[in-house]
Amino acid sequence: MLHTGTMLAVIVYFWKSWKETYFLSVNSFYKNSFFILIATAMTGVIGYGLQQVIKIMMLNSDSKFEIESLFGNSRLMAIALFVAGILIIVSSYLYDNRQRNMSIKSAIWIGAIQGLCLPFRGFSRSGATISTGLILGVNRRKAEEFSFALAVVLTPVIITKEIIRLVNANFVVNTVDINAIIHLMIPSLLGMIFSFFAGLLALRWLSSFLEDKHWHLFGWYCFLAALIVLKF
Repeated sequence: MLHTGTMLAVIVYFWKSWKETYFLSVNSFYKNSFFILIATAMTGVIGYGLQQVIKIMMLNSDSKFEIESLFGNSRLMAIALFVAGILIIVSSYLYDNRQRNMSIKSAIWIGAIQGLCLPFRGFSRSGATISTGLILGVNRRKAEEFSFALAVVLTPVIITKEIIRLVNANFVVNTVDINAIIHLMIPSLLGMIFSFFAGLLALRWLSSFLEDKHWHLFGWYCFLAALIVLKF
């Protein structure tokens, strides 16, 4: 539900610029859709492969291991934040204002980096994918638009995956308890609403950092967050 709220925030925030970029013409739509499909396919290959490798490594110690078990590991989260911070700062200094458009090569690399982010909380998906675009010389605004277009494509897949996990965990039972459903839905809907507005605010900050050439500040924020996670 929280992912749904932020996905809707992304759609609202980028809709105007996406219309100018992705829906300007039929040719533009097919071209950019092709890049998104390539990047998403690469994310699936890298993300799924990495998760399988991690599961094989961890199954020796826990036969019931699931990849979501990593999400509560504070040390791993701190390392991921630190790595994301390095990538963001490096991209800030390597960006050379060549103002390139998206290419097949850029889409492949951005999709691959997004795949690496999936198992690790703290490895900022948006920060990593935008930074990869900047390192490859993609225009700042184009890199940002592409990163969040990928998020909108990826989010329904993640939501579907979580629904399947709930069903497999016998969360859905034969007897329907209306009161229990209402009890669960009210906080979920409130969470979605608040994540929507928080998402809009965060997108404004992120865009201002990126477009005002203060992108490196997001990297320093990741370093600070890593230290806080390690401390507490």
